[in-house]
Amino acid sequence: MISTKTVAVDARELRNAFDFVRAGDPFNNSAWICLDTGKIHWRSPATGLDDEDLPEDIDDSDRYLAVPSQRDLDLGHRLALRFAAQELPDDYDMVSGFFRRRGAYSRFKDLLETRGRLASWYEFENRETDEALLAWCAENGVQPLADRLES
Repeated sequence: MISTKTVAVDARELRNAFDFVRAGDPFNNSAWICLDTGKIHWRSPATGLDDEDLPEDIDDSDRYLAVPSQRDLDLGHRLALRFAAQELPDDYDMVSGFFRRRGAYSRFKDLLETRGRLASWYEFENRETDEALLAWCAENGVQPLADRLES
């Protein structure tokens, strides 16, 4: 969705909503931005934040914009592979192999721990997430009320 109207949102709340959606993938967590007010609405059936707390038209109105998921912003295994290419070029093939089977992130993080690169990964992941989320905001007419999204 490309909007011609801009709505202001709290940058920290937006990042928290993104992390909520990302963390709740198996629980079907969702969040939406009201394009009229900038308020963020949350849904998580697993934690009791359910439909009765949401506006009735949230699923079928163009007044609400769904907060993107990690997949929507292409921040999955490709991000890990980009990090490996930059920071662990000698291990790239091994990392690529991890992502052909289940449990890839666990093996990837174990390797990063072994190589002393886990903190660098988290910094890289946060920076790339902030950049992708800010690009999504610009594309969708959302103006975060901060210079930088905070993790």
